[in-house]
Amino acid sequence: MKTASWFTPVPADHIRIGISRAVPRRFAPGYRVFRALAPGPWFNAADVAEYDRLYRAEVLASLEPRATYAAILELAAGREPVLCCYEKPDGPSWCHRALAARWFADALGEPVPELGYEQLPQHDHPLLPAPLRRQGTRIPTKGA
Repeated sequence: MKTASWFTPVPADHIRIGISRAVPRRFAPGYRVFRALAPGPWFNAADVAEYDRLYRAEVLASLEPRATYAAILELAAGREPVLCCYEKPDGPSWCHRALAARWFADALGEPVPELGYEQLPQHDHPLLPAPLRRQGTRIPTKGA
């Protein structure tokens, strides 16, 4: 499993799984949606600490990571799932997909990198908010 912006090209053997509150207008078909990982209505109003607290309490706490991972793999139907949201990795914003990636990595013991940034350790996911970096599990990159 990986993460990416809706606007990042993905290889043919990968499939976009939307975890955002919406999908970009007129986006090409072929993606799937997993709304259980979408943030709540506070997504645009909370600061980093409050967002992290709310995302953990209101979204992640109601899910079991292994069962959630299995459901995403089922949606992916044999392709590599890529959890998608809007923010671009080279932009100024952070994104909840990095929080979801950290949650999966901590629970599964496997890195969940941003597509194109697979060389980074999990705690350096490019969309992880700066105040939360280096607080998660030190899951190394694959092959490291």
